[in-house]
Amino acid sequence: MLLHGKRYTRREIEARVGRIEQIGGIRKMTLAEGNESGTSILAVRTGAGLAYDVTPDKGLDISAASFAGESLTWQSANGDAHPSYYDDHGTGWLRTAAGGLFMSCGLISAGSPSTVDGVAYGQHGRAHHTPAKQVAAEAVWVGDELELRVRGVVEETSIFGGHLRLRREIRSRLGENAIEIRDEVENAGFRPCPHMMLYHFNFGYPLLTEATRIAFPGSRVTPRDPNVPLDGYDRWEAPSPEYEERVYYHELPKTADGRAEVALHQPQFPLGAGRSAPVTVRLAWKTDTLARLVQWKMPGAGVHALGIEPANCGVEGMAVERERGTLRLMEPGETARYELKLSIE
Repeated sequence: MLLHGKRYTRREIEARVGRIEQIGGIRKMTLAEGNESGTSILAVRTGAGLAYDVTPDKGLDISAASFAGESLTWQSANGDAHPSYYDDHGTGWLRTAAGGLFMSCGLISAGSPSTVDGVAYGQHGRAHHTPAKQVAAEAVWVGDELELRVRGVVEETSIFGGHLRLRREIRSRLGENAIEIRDEVENAGFRPCPHMMLYHFNFGYPLLTEATRIAFPGSRVTPRDPNVPLDGYDRWEAPSPEYEERVYYHELPKTADGRAEVALHQPQFPLGAGRSAPVTVRLAWKTDTLARLVQWKMPGAGVHALGIEPANCGVEGMAVERERGTLRLMEPGETARYELKLSIE
């Protein structure tokens, strides 16, 4: 493996430590205060500067994430609220959504609240507030590389309703600043079921400052709301209490490798001891199943966040998606696979 600028074999690394967690690994913890009490955390450190918290109780999503000890994400004031506080009515999702590196929006519905065939679907669906089961966290040697793996199963079910099953695996390697997310969603029921999937990545200060530049794939950008200006979608701004959220849709180009990428470049990312250096964070994904890209721009005061959201749907809700004829229906036994990768340079 490449660690701290030098190549090591497994045995050379093991000879230098008492236990590998001295450098990096996975550690399980439980939060113990306020509305976070009882929420479990799988804290992952790659030993190369990247660290992040996987939350098994909240859809196996990733909450806090940092590089060189400094945050990459926007964290909601809600904290990592235990899912028992979740309210699935209307916009109740907003009271317990954690922010963090990404929140899974789905599995059956995503976007704004809507009612379809007499069934009410709350904002962004249930996935982010559904505890995972069959959760495993392990560090596995593959030759001279140590892989850090977290996996589990999240199910959205209802008697006489849909039954979608998400199998998720999150991987990193010791010595590397990257996270790979591999998801498989299966219709485990016996009737066609709506399937809306949106990965709500949330970036924040100090990765985002007025110096940050954002590079999007493609060239066609459309505001969701007709009165929203297009200018400034690729720049960041100082916090403003008066700012109102802006949502943009980005048309994704066809590429040879079938992937799209958004890059955030911060020329003065803090590294401690008064030092800084240019840092680029890249989010890439396969577009065969995540063919749409939503951008949420919200440099407000307190809600100072940039949402980069690969998706198979828009954010207006299930009713609008069905009216447009773009609602994804999964047949019984059908599966959909999603692959995303975040890396830091």
